Amino acid sequence: MQLRTEEIEAYLLVVELGSVSGAARRMSLSKSVVSKRINDLERSLGVTLLQRSTRRVQATESGQHFYDQARAAMTQLTHAAESISETSQQLCGELRILAPMSFGTLWLSPLIAEFASAYPRLHVVMDLDDRVVDIGHERADVAIRITRLGDSALIARRLAVSRRVVCCSPAYAARAGLPASIGDIARHACLSYSNSPPGQVWAFQDTTPQATRRAITARGTFTANNGEVLRDAALAGHGLAALPLFIVAADLAAGRLIHVLPHETLLDDGIFAVYPRTPFTSRKIRSLVQYLQQAMSPPPWETKAGAGSAVPEPESTPRRRQG
Repeated sequence: MQLRTEEIEAYLLVVELGSVSGAARRMSLSKSVVSKRINDLERSLGVTLLQRSTRRVQATESGQHFYDQARAAMTQLTHAAESISETSQQLCGELRILAPMSFGTLWLSPLIAEFASAYPRLHVVMDLDDRVVDIGHERADVAIRITRLGDSALIARRLAVSRRVVCCSPAYAARAGLPASIGDIARHACLSYSNSPPGQVWAFQDTTPQATRRAITARGTFTANNGEVLRDAALAGHGLAALPLFIVAADLAAGRLIHVLPHETLLDDGIFAVYPRTPFTSRKIRSLVQYLQQAMSPPPWETKAGAGSAVPEPESTPRRRQG
């Protein structure tokens, strides 16, 4: 029996993405080439691996068993190749990163570009999506998540703190007035973030010894699944918004937005790099996490200079320039 790694790789992607077309797009191949690889693999194994329908492709019982074993074997093979490259202090292979849309475009993308410049043998793939997607299903190495992290089967490394503020436009403040307390927020139009419950429930840090929870449910006529869309709605005067500083810091500094209830503090979110628990954490993940921790200390959106230019040193863990 002769098995080809390209056939196994095609099969794994078809199972994970649920379609031959999706696997073909991911591999930059035609659908017919991927189908032929699957057919050749089934012929070599002498079993049917996939159940095909007009709506979805899924693994048979034998196919699922083969997937589980093959996925583990391919992961070990990848780790073996990467461990050899460590002896020459070079990173290689693919590094697939998942990140939120706004944070990714505003702050993360230039940092990732600089990191990639240090390692020309590293193939960086960056997918931006505000949804919290499954790392394993997307076959990602690491995901950047902005959240108040609870229990998780993933390893989480804190990169920075993301502070949020309640804000609105001067035009809205002139028309509707400003709330004098947290309770007053309920009488205002609020802009809601639809991708997570904290987007609708604005929780504030407690400042009293009683440690009572102080929160308000945001209600209004404008909801979006992206922070920059909500920022634009706030700028247009649609109401109050609770947004991270990495999105609105420049607008606050320029006076385009007003910090509402500056004496009150929303609960912070953490910015984390998360990745699967495995017996072997690749050097490329460790290097990326260390670089991002250094690049975001302090968070560049909270400094006057903003995101500074940080050129990583080739063939070593990149570090931001100081000063």
